[in-house]
Amino acid sequence: MTSIDPSILLRTTLLLTLSNVFMTFAWYGHLKSLGSRPWYVAAIAAWSVALFEYLLQVPANRVGYNLGQPGGLTLPQLKILQELLTLTVFVPFSILYMRQPVSRDYAYAALCVLAAAYFVFRPKG
Repeated sequence: MTSIDPSILLRTTLLLTLSNVFMTFAWYGHLKSLGSRPWYVAAIAAWSVALFEYLLQVPANRVGYNLGQPGGLTLPQLKILQELLTLTVFVPFSILYMRQPVSRDYAYAALCVLAAAYFVFRPKG
């Protein structure tokens, strides 16, 4: 197994982080800002925001996936990175934007995702 190229990992991480910001607002932002509007208005607004998410997420996956290139990520590594970044974006969004109370369960969930990241990124012997 080849090692991951730091520039590929950095570009992939930045693009996935930005895409997660858009997707988090597309999926959950309407609950606060459009809660009194009909569901189809929220759906149209969410689809509009999600377009920007896909304009970042698709290139991120193409940059990161190894497609035979040295230094790229495997598909499981790419997915676990995505999930790790999803929580990294979602927790502050939940606390700061949606004003949800902090729970000890956030820490437990984060530990589970970190464990998953460890297992897919650890060097194979």
